[in-house]
Amino acid sequence: MPEASEPFPVIVFTGGPVVDIQVLQFASRLKQCPTIRLLAVVSESPIRGFRGKILDLWKRRGLLAPGILLRDASTSILTAIFAPASILQRHRLLRQFRGQLHIVNNIHAAKTLQEIQEFKPVLGLVYGGPILRPELFSIPKLGTLGIHHGKVPYYRGKKTTFWAMYNGEPDVGVVIQKIGPRLDAGEIVMQANLPVGRRLLSRIRKELDTIGIDLYLDAVAAVLDGSAVYVEQPAAVTRLYKDPTALDIVRFWGRYLVRLFHRVDNA
Repeated sequence: MPEASEPFPVIVFTGGPVVDIQVLQFASRLKQCPTIRLLAVVSESPIRGFRGKILDLWKRRGLLAPGILLRDASTSILTAIFAPASILQRHRLLRQFRGQLHIVNNIHAAKTLQEIQEFKPVLGLVYGGPILRPELFSIPKLGTLGIHHGKVPYYRGKKTTFWAMYNGEPDVGVVIQKIGPRLDAGEIVMQANLPVGRRLLSRIRKELDTIGIDLYLDAVAAVLDGSAVYVEQPAAVTRLYKDPTALDIVRFWGRYLVRLFHRVDNA
C-alpha cells in the first residue's frame, strides 16, 4: 500500500473492438481524482476497429448484426451533424490516454499478467470488459471491482436493463460489486435504482450510465479509504440473461407500447 500522502495506483480493465466512450469518461474522472494514480487502461480485443466490430457483432448477434450496424451508423451520422462536440470529446479523451491505453489480444496471456503484476496496482476496476479469471482479478491488493447495470441477483448476464424493462419492472438498477469467480455474483459495494416511468430504453440507458459512473467513483473512494461495506448478494437461483433475439426485441416494443397506452388511459 502507498504512503498516506501518495495517490493509490489503480488499473482499469475493459474490452471490445472499440473502447467505449463511457470507459474513457470513467477513466478520465479517475485521472482527475487527486487520491488516485491511474496506471493504465488495459483492453482486450483480438480484432480491432470497424472490422472487429462487425465480426464481434456477427459472433454475438448473428442475423441481427446488419440492423445493429445500420442503427449505429445512423446514430453516428446524426451525432456528427447535431452534436459534433461529442465526437471531438472522444478524440480528446483518446489523446489524454496516449501511452496508457494498452490493447492486447488476450488479457489473460502470461505476458499480460506479468506486465499487470509489474504495475503493482492496489485496486483493479472493470468497465465493460471480458469475464476476468482469478489469476487476473486477484492481482490488485484490494481486489477488483466491477460495474453491472442490473439488479442482482435477479438480473445477471447481458442486456439486463433491456430485460428488466421487457419484464415490466418499475425501476432498473446499477451495482458496483467485488469481482469473484461467479458471474455478477460478487459482494455488493454500492447500488442504485432508477425509475423507468414512460421513458425510452435509450434514455434509461444513458441516465443509468451517468448514475453508474458517479456510483463507481464513490465506491472506489470508499474501498481506498477503508470505509466500504461489502454485502453478500441474496441467495437466489436466477436466470442468466443473454442478448435478445429479434423476436424478443419485437415483443419488447409491443409490451412497451401496451404499458404506455395503459398508463395514458389511467392518467
